[in-house]
Amino acid sequence: MIMIAPTSELTPDQLARFIHSLGYEISIKETCYGANIEGDKDLIAKAVPKIRGLDPNRLFIKVRAYPIGDERRCRAHHGSRPGFNQLEKEWMDLPFIEAGLCAVESGEECPEKPKRKRLSVEKLIQIAEEENI
Repeated sequence: MIMIAPTSELTPDQLARFIHSLGYEISIKETCYGANIEGDKDLIAKAVPKIRGLDPNRLFIKVRAYPIGDERRCRAHHGSRPGFNQLEKEWMDLPFIEAGLCAVESGEECPEKPKRKRLSVEKLIQIAEEENI
């Protein structure tokens, strides 16, 4: 599964056409968020770096659980879409990941994550009582 970040100027159509132009014997399905590809593992492994090269910090790739056209997921076969909300959330978070990748690429150091204090039992009880939980 290849997702295009919302900040990218690359369209799903351009992505699919580029993947086709590679000439590999892999299946490609253009989607509203990018494209799904499947095929021989070695061919996918060759294609992925070339695909990411189109827009390295704005193309994100992950493994999809179901094959292209699987009747359990394919809307053409009235399949369900239970993962859509997760996918939509991930898509909305991509600009944050992009910003982090660009910062690392430009040599910025990652800030230290502040230590979190444990919540005391007394404070938890106070919060619960204030909220009438």
